[in-house]
Amino acid sequence: MSKQKTQVLEQSPAQSPDHSASSGHPSGLLLALLHGSAARSIGLVLALLVLVAIGLITSGERFMSSDNMLVILRHASIIGVLSIGVTFVITAGGIDLSVGSVLGLTSVVGSLAVIQSAAAESTWLVMVVVALLVGAFAGLVNGVIIAYGNVVAFIATLAMLVAARGLAEIISERRTLLVTNADFTGFMRADFLGVPVLVWIFALVSAAGWFLLNRTTFGRRTVAIGGNLEASRLAGIKVKRHIISLYVLAGVAAGIAGLMMMGRTTSGTSTHGYLYELDAIAAVVVGGTLLAGGRGTIMGTVFGVLIFSTLTNVFTQNNMDTSVQALAKGAIIVLAVLLQQRFAVRKERKAKKQPMKA
Repeated sequence: MSKQKTQVLEQSPAQSPDHSASSGHPSGLLLALLHGSAARSIGLVLALLVLVAIGLITSGERFMSSDNMLVILRHASIIGVLSIGVTFVITAGGIDLSVGSVLGLTSVVGSLAVIQSAAAESTWLVMVVVALLVGAFAGLVNGVIIAYGNVVAFIATLAMLVAARGLAEIISERRTLLVTNADFTGFMRADFLGVPVLVWIFALVSAAGWFLLNRTTFGRRTVAIGGNLEASRLAGIKVKRHIISLYVLAGVAAGIAGLMMMGRTTSGTSTHGYLYELDAIAAVVVGGTLLAGGRGTIMGTVFGVLIFSTLTNVFTQNNMDTSVQALAKGAIIVLAVLLQQRFAVRKERKAKKQPMKA
């Protein structure tokens, strides 16, 4: 197959120019903006502003204080890093239910006495490398089982969810392991320019994820696989290897999140990251990434994480029941999925109405 056809297959549906917009007509350009990624971004910004307004009305200046804003960002940072990795997997049409458990496993392994002893004798970066390797290995196992074992991603990652949590319990003997390396905790709990290092890590991971998805061949292939796996294979993309790399990427993101959790709590335990995979998937879906694959947005994911973090903060500020908070999150997720389906149906109808080009 020619190189030109390969490039066409690798192009993201979300990135493909709208026909009406390409015509140069102002009304066509406006419609494209209103129904494209710009509209979704505007909707997320408006939703976030509404939550901020509710927080300001209900909690006053306490909500808008700089300390509280940093609390929201710090709370969003760990889930945010997880969500960036999950965004890539879902964009390719997959799912990863194991990232929360892998986070807990990496925090336990990174907090082991033997690892901290090695870090004390050399550098605390030993803990970082070990945690990242654990996360990458868990992602590799997921990817190999899915790509070469032909196991459905839901089942494979569900098995990893259980296995990683169980392994973390065995290694830690169901105890909380304290992180005693002062250099590691000092770095993770430090501030830079008045902003916590955890927030900076989230920002850097988000920037790297955006660049990887939107400006590299790796990102275009990820979108192409999510849009049409068989066409991507026929176009020459090594689909199985790419799927493995996506799950390794999600595992590395879980490892980074595990390190952040160790730094924030100065501990490693098998309970870290409990149900975080659901929060990550929810943020990705609300952000506009299609569950069916073929379209992904890192910026949307970042906004999705901030929306849920702000919502949690508003409920906390007003001492509201966590059950009501969970109900509100569920309603937001359902609404986001319904909107996705509506946009998908509209796009399908529009594609059928357009005349076939030679």
